[in-house]
Amino acid sequence: MMVFRGLAQSVRGLLSRHFSLGRRGERAAAGLLRGAGYRVIGRNVVVPMGEADLLCVAPDGETVVIVEVKTRRVVGPLLSGATRWVEGAIPPEANITAHKRRKLASIARHLARANGWHEGRVRIDVVAVEWSDRGPAVMRHHVGVV
Repeated sequence: MMVFRGLAQSVRGLLSRHFSLGRRGERAAAGLLRGAGYRVIGRNVVVPMGEADLLCVAPDGETVVIVEVKTRRVVGPLLSGATRWVEGAIPPEANITAHKRRKLASIARHLARANGWHEGRVRIDVVAVEWSDRGPAVMRHHVGVV
C-alpha cells in the first residue's frame, strides 16, 4: 500500500508542476500579445468541446483570436543568434496535431455561434513558450495556424 501512496504523490507532484508551467506560459503569452496590441478578454475559456487558453481581440479591434499556448521547459542556454534553446529539439508548437487543430476549429465555431461573432472574424493562433532556468523565455507567435 505504501508503494501506491508514494506513486500517487509523485504523480500529483508531476501534474502540479506541469499545470504550473502551463499557467506560467499562458501568462507570458498574454503579456507578449498585450505588448503587440492585443486585448485579452478571456483565459481558460471552457466550452463543451474543450478549452481555449486565451481569448483576445486583435489590434484591428474586430478580429477575435483564440490562442492555444504550448509551453515547454528546456535545458541549456540559448545559442547565440538562435531562435530556439536547443537546435534540433522539437518545438512545443509541433504538438499541435491534426486532432488538436480540429478541436480548436470546433471551439472557435462554438464560441462564434454562442457570441454572435461572424466566423470570418475569428482566427486561431498559437504561441509557443520555451522556458529555461538560464535566461528569459523564448516565445513565438504563429498567426492563423488553424
